[in-house]
Amino acid sequence: QVQLQESGGGSVQAGGSLRLSCEASGSASTNTYCMAWFRQAPGKEREAVATIYTYGGSTIYADSVKGRFTISQDNGKNTVYLQMNSLKPEDAAVYYCAAVQFGGTCWPQFKRPGYLGQGTQVTVSS
Repeated sequence: QVQLQESGGGSVQAGGSLRLSCEASGSASTNTYCMAWFRQAPGKEREAVATIYTYGGSTIYADSVKGRFTISQDNGKNTVYLQMNSLKPEDAAVYYCAAVQFGGTCWPQFKRPGYLGQGTQVTVSS
């Protein structure tokens, strides 16, 4: 079992920045293949934003966030971060953290075995 604790969401004006954090805990938290951030805006499907692979640290980003968002991890703390700069109104959504174990996928879709967090709201005003 893995518990994911997200934090860092909030309201910001366009052009501003936010940093999301997601700490994984639990007995299976050290068996993570990749971690990712997804988002879902009202009326839209959930979409992958960024992912990072635990071993090697390679990353993938959605085209819409490349150059603005950075995903990073602190393996010692079982924590993944999403630094979001130059935020746009279209970035507003509920952001979900995912921790995926071997056999699952982080990109382009979340596929178990893995866990999704409860989500944190990001609001961007124009």
